Amino acid sequence: MDAKDLGFCSKLVHGGALKDVFGSAVTPIYQTSTFGFESAKDGADRFAGSASGYIYTRIGNPTISALEQCVAGLEESVGAVATSSGMGAIATAYLALLRQGDHVVSTASVYGPTRILMEKHLSRFGVAATYVDTSNLEEVRGALRSETKMIYVETPSNPLMQVTDLRAVAGLARERGALLVVDSTFASPFLQKPLALGADVVLHSVTKFINGHADVVGGIIAARDTDVYRRLREMMVTMGCNMDPHQAYLVHRGLKTLALRIERAQRSALEIASWLESRPEVAWVRYIGLPSHPQHELARKQMAGFGSMISFEMKGGMEAGRQLMDSVKLAMLAVSLGGVETLIEHPASMTHAGVPRKEREAAGITDGLVRYSVGIEDVGDLIEDLRRALEGA
Repeated sequence: MDAKDLGFCSKLVHGGALKDVFGSAVTPIYQTSTFGFESAKDGADRFAGSASGYIYTRIGNPTISALEQCVAGLEESVGAVATSSGMGAIATAYLALLRQGDHVVSTASVYGPTRILMEKHLSRFGVAATYVDTSNLEEVRGALRSETKMIYVETPSNPLMQVTDLRAVAGLARERGALLVVDSTFASPFLQKPLALGADVVLHSVTKFINGHADVVGGIIAARDTDVYRRLREMMVTMGCNMDPHQAYLVHRGLKTLALRIERAQRSALEIASWLESRPEVAWVRYIGLPSHPQHELARKQMAGFGSMISFEMKGGMEAGRQLMDSVKLAMLAVSLGGVETLIEHPASMTHAGVPRKEREAAGITDGLVRYSVGIEDVGDLIEDLRRALEGA
């Protein structure tokens, strides 16, 4: 069967599979830095691009290629580029697609290091950015300039769970001749297909849901257009932020259970979020599966499910949030998300601590905000853990 005709879960299991000479059921780890040539002409032809074959692992490697091919199929893209980290993927996208004088419109509550990369480093080379609530189409439209070359959207956003209308924003980008780049880490390819909704580039921190086991750091980028894909790959190779073969093997292995993990975790997340809404210690809950979420109906149309990420505000502010996190026993107090284990963290003092307080608060990241990544534990145990911690806080 042609891989493109397979269902999503079949693609998870069989996408990117290599035919191994020994008949291995899984893609082997090609743990090598370099590859031999059959002749001088063969080596010259590979470097010229007129012959297939591998040269050097920074440029390409069979284990890494297998993962890239699998994700490219899941995202319905022309190709994917695996990187050594999620930030490596973001840096690759910025450096490949922006130049001096360009302007970017970005989600205001975007992941802290993503914003720092732009404001502290790319700004030194003449790239400017405006940060808005991209779930508000009028704010996006109002921020566009003649020099806007990229709209960078995180949806659902970290940590506020805002959902951006990708079809509508893609339309705005096309009108201005800009590229729409989507960080879809919180959704994964299982729940959201940005390229099918009009985006030009989709990227993920595969550290999160795609790998799903908290044992790998990595990133991946997929593109809708061949020219954009080539620019991304060339930049990754030049910067040297390629994924390691062993990393790729672990991510590819974790990817096979993506649907199973998310389906279980999001069932628990809906139950936990509904329970949190009833708690007197909690001011509000943001889970896109709740009817109370501002973009709940949009998410129903744009996504195949609601995921397992919850944010909520403690009434006691930062101190109450800290007490809560110090009181949980089953949930691990740690950054990251999307793994089989439940994690809890405090964005204002952790993931977004590098964003100035005024800008952080303007983006809605308050002192009492707690981010909760639901794993695959028994939901009753997770609720009991939170109940005891809330009563203590």
